[in-house]
Amino acid sequence: MPLYAYRCTQCGHRFEKIQHFSSKPELVCPKCQGVLERPLTAPAFKFKGTGWYVNDYAGKSSAPAPAKTKAPAAASETKSTATASTPTPSSSTPAATS
Repeated sequence: MPLYAYRCTQCGHRFEKIQHFSSKPELVCPKCQGVLERPLTAPAFKFKGTGWYVNDYAGKSSAPAPAKTKAPAAASETKSTATASTPTPSSSTPAATS
């Protein structure tokens, strides 16, 4: 059964009550007979153990990844210019006109 938190809008009295899902919510403050509201609260459970994303699949280390070694800039430039300057074969026959 879930634990619901209640807060009075008039006097500010706060309390918690264990209720069934099908139970009607409390409407009247037990202290001042004011109107109650049910504020949103964070869940009180945490997924632990194997089989959960945070345990099995998320990144394991908190340390930054090691830096990759950089290739020399001259080597990468020669590759790009060599492929760009390679002539493409063109057809030597003139286009036929009709």
